[in-house]
This record gives sequence, C-alpha cells and structure tokens, in this order.
Amino acid sequence: MLSKAMILALVPAAMAFFAGAVLPFQATSNGAIGKALGHPLWGAIVSLTVSALVLVPLLCLLKVPAPRIGTALQAPWWVWIGGVLGAVYVASAAAFAPKLGAGGFIVLVVAGQMIAAVIVDHFGLMNVTPRPISLARLAGVAFILAGALFIQYGGSIKSASVAPATDERTLS
Repeated sequence: MLSKAMILALVPAAMAFFAGAVLPFQATSNGAIGKALGHPLWGAIVSLTVSALVLVPLLCLLKVPAPRIGTALQAPWWVWIGGVLGAVYVASAAAFAPKLGAGGFIVLVVAGQMIAAVIVDHFGLMNVTPRPISLARLAGVAFILAGALFIQYGGSIKSASVAPATDERTLS
C-alpha cells in the first residue's frame, strides 16, 4: 500500500503527464479556432486570453499573495522570456498542428524540447544543475528523433499512394 508521502511524491509526475496529455488537444483547438477566425495568430490570442481568464480567478480562489514585482525586476533577463516563448508555442500550434496533425506536431515539439533540454542541462543554463551530455543521453535523443520521423512520416508513402490527387491534404 502506498503511503501518503509516496502518493504526494507522485502528484508532480502525474500532473506533468496530464499536462503533456492535454497538449495535442490544445494544439488542435488552437488551430481550429485560428482557422475559424481567419488566421492562426487569432487562435493564439484566443488561447492566451482564455488562459488568463482561467488563471486570474484561480489566483483569487487560492488566495495567492500579490506578486513581488521588485524581486522579479532584479532577476536575470531570461526570466521574462517565458511569455514570449509561450506565444511562439501557441502560435506555432495554431498554425502547424492542422498541417502536421496532432501526433506529428507534438512529437516534433517533444523532439525539439529534448534536444534543447539536453543542451540546457549540459551547460547548466538558466541556473539548472549541470548534467553533462553522455552517450546514453545522446542515444535517448536519437531514439526520440527516430520516433518523431516514424510518427510523422511512417505511413506517408502508403497514404500518398492511396489518397486521391484532389485530397485537401495534398493541396495545402
């Protein structure tokens, strides 16, 4: 039987898994709303606005203390790029998930994340504890890249020979 401490230790991993599981749905919905509104950037704006509309009441409900703006202004410059990079992700999802498919988009996102994460870890960027690149870590990245290729292009030859020439997928 799992103790309360063991269960609490599993919560962050479960939430991280859940956060990853919802990304294909987020990417697909961002693409759909962007298409409905006429441009992927409108999809990104809607996504980010809805995010703010969800988070503000949550801050109030949880009685989160006011932000420490002075401390944040003294932090390194790179603490501020999260919003910019979030906008890049959301806009990319809105623009490219419809073209690549949910699986193709997400697996390429994960491949990019893992390559960047190994580099961040290796050099200890952004105050993370350095973790040198090893043969095992490189093999892991290679497997992820191979998986990305299989997921994105594994069935394309067979699908292309079966799909009619006027199929929308071939026109975009």
